[in-house]
Amino acid sequence: MPVPSILFPADPLNPRRPDPHFAWEARLLRELGGEHHLVDHDALLAGHAEEAVRRVPQDAGPLWYRGWMLPSARYAEFAAALTARGGNLLTSAPGYAAAHELPGWYGVFEGATPPSVWIPADGTAAPTPEELADAAARLGGTGPAIVKDYVKSRKHEWHEACYVPELADLAAVGRVVGRFVELQGEFLAGGVVLRRYEEFERTGGSDQDGARVGGGPDGADGGDGAGRAVEARVWWLDGRPILVGPHPDAPHQRVEPDLTHVPALVRRLGCRFVTTDLARLADGSGWRVVEVGDGQVSDLPRGVDASGLLASLIAA
Repeated sequence: MPVPSILFPADPLNPRRPDPHFAWEARLLRELGGEHHLVDHDALLAGHAEEAVRRVPQDAGPLWYRGWMLPSARYAEFAAALTARGGNLLTSAPGYAAAHELPGWYGVFEGATPPSVWIPADGTAAPTPEELADAAARLGGTGPAIVKDYVKSRKHEWHEACYVPELADLAAVGRVVGRFVELQGEFLAGGVVLRRYEEFERTGGSDQDGARVGGGPDGADGGDGAGRAVEARVWWLDGRPILVGPHPDAPHQRVEPDLTHVPALVRRLGCRFVTTDLARLADGSGWRVVEVGDGQVSDLPRGVDASGLLASLIAA
């Protein structure tokens, strides 16, 4: 059975080398006896998938990607270009979208993650007041919420473009959503999501952004200076956890999440290589899944031992 290779983005300044952010993974992969190839991430984003994969050998066989995020449509082009060269991404285009975008995974994790509603985007236009009123009503109509798109929040503009203190204040909802859409611009992914704010246990430090509230893999933390949420990132391959560690935004945290109910949900999702971010509720009543992501484009925390993860991928 062919051994999978791993694709990394090339360094834009030296396309024969991996992007510096992923160079350590490529070195570790070589030490484990694995093989990697390079792709042009900028060309992928520009819609030039055939050009992007020209350094991947013909008939490369099974492939994983470890790199920067791609919009789901660009990932589908990526997969098709590799197929035309005899390569096979082991995460299909539908599987990537299911794990990468909130509407793809929310139905499986509903009840284990903060309640959420979404409005599909019409280009880069903000939702109408009527659409926002309907979405707020579907989320209960009162209480705090956060704003994000299908993939990302804007945590660093917390009060300006992320946090809504009260859903009943529809003018405030409109201001925050409008600013979020404006700042996302052409990078708005899929549509606008409203998620119920939930309070999570925090570290005691005051140098971070605050409470994790169910945002994207980038971490959606509050801007109140009250410390960072206690949060874990778990990597899954074929329904089995292969790496449990801290979230990349807080790589030195010690975390031991309760995964009792998560494996069954991951298996139901049916995606081979995914991540789940979990945060502990402030009242101590348990852990919540605050984000699901495709494992190919989820970042690793600094200092983590990724040898088991990479060894599992090339043995899959």
